[in-house]
This record gives sequence, structure tokens and C-alpha cells, in this order.
Amino acid sequence: MRNVLILGASGQIAQWVVKALADAPDVRQTLLLRDPKKLTGHEPANAQVVIGNVLDKKLLKAAVTGQDIVYANLIGEDLDKQAQAVIAAMQAAGVKRLVFVLSLGIYDEIPGKFGEWSQAIIGEDLKPYRRAADAVEASGLDYTIVRPAWLMDEDEVDYETTAKGEPFKGTVVSRKSVGDLIAKVIDNPALHVGANLGVNKPHTDGDKPYFM
Repeated sequence: MRNVLILGASGQIAQWVVKALADAPDVRQTLLLRDPKKLTGHEPANAQVVIGNVLDKKLLKAAVTGQDIVYANLIGEDLDKQAQAVIAAMQAAGVKRLVFVLSLGIYDEIPGKFGEWSQAIIGEDLKPYRRAADAVEASGLDYTIVRPAWLMDEDEVDYETTAKGEPFKGTVVSRKSVGDLIAKVIDNPALHVGANLGVNKPHTDGDKPYFM
């Protein structure tokens, strides 16, 4: 049995992961979210729900204890503080495997006009995301960082990845595609250990996302 803790479980990417794991007979999910109003009422039979904030140290420590893998789908101006809290709880509990979703652009890795456009739109918002990435990489945990392109809601799985240090490709990717990548890592925790992956839909290069 693999115990999986999903932080920010009401997020749109996380919901795809929850669905992907719902029928896995060897997976037990713990879904942590802040707002009980975001519960669908159709949570899978293999999931238990915890309501709370990752900055609640006591609650987070209890949620992390006994897990095999932690998947963080968190947002906010204090994302770096949230990342530090997750890292500390995992280190204290002896849990090593972490998947952390961040954002494209944190390394100024987007080339051309799309990079200029994206920096102008979200550049300032990315600072805590970069600090979170630095903290995860320095944590000593077995991490995978995921940096999606601009997200879209198409019901499709179509993506490619780039490594840290490589120019980012494309402009968009579906939330379902990102969820598929994360579900694959949860299914095979040895996959992408120590990787920092940009994720995009192939052949979507352009000056900005098609929907902007």
C-alpha cells in the first residue's frame, strides 16, 4: 500500500491526480485542503480528507506522518513559506519523496517574445515560486519539481518536458496533462527523482498563449 498526501487537493491539477488514483487498489490518498466548501462530495473511496493549512505545523506533521509520497499543489504570495513548512514536516517525519508544482519562468528560461510577455504579466508573482524551488532543491529530499506552461482546461493528455537549464518550449499545457505526469511519478516514485521539469504541449510555440 502506498500512502499519498496531496496538499492543495482542491486545485484543478490536483483534481486530475485524485481521479487518476481513485481506482488504484494499492493507493491510499489523504487530501488536505483549506476550504471545506471546495469538497465535491464525490471524493474517492480510497481518500480521506483533512481540512487545514500547511502552515499549521501540528496539523501538517500529523498529515505527513506515515506517508510514502507528498504532492504539493500550493499557491500564494507565501508559497516559499509553505514550501519550507512542507520540507520541515517531511524531514521530521522521515518522508523523502516530494512532488512540487511551481511555474514556468522562475529561472528566466522562457525564450523570445513569449518570455518577455510572460515576464511582464507574472514576473513579480514568481519570486516566492523561485524561493520555493530553491528550498526544495536544497532540502535533501527526493524531489521532482514541475513547472507547467500556461494552463488550459482541454480534456487531453499531450505534453513534453524540458530540464532545468534548457529553454522552455511551447506556451500552454492542459491541467490534465500535468496531472498525468504527476500520477505517473506517484505510480513509479523512482521516476524523475531530482528532476526539475518544464511541461508544455508540443507545437504550441508563439508570442503568448492562444487564449490571451
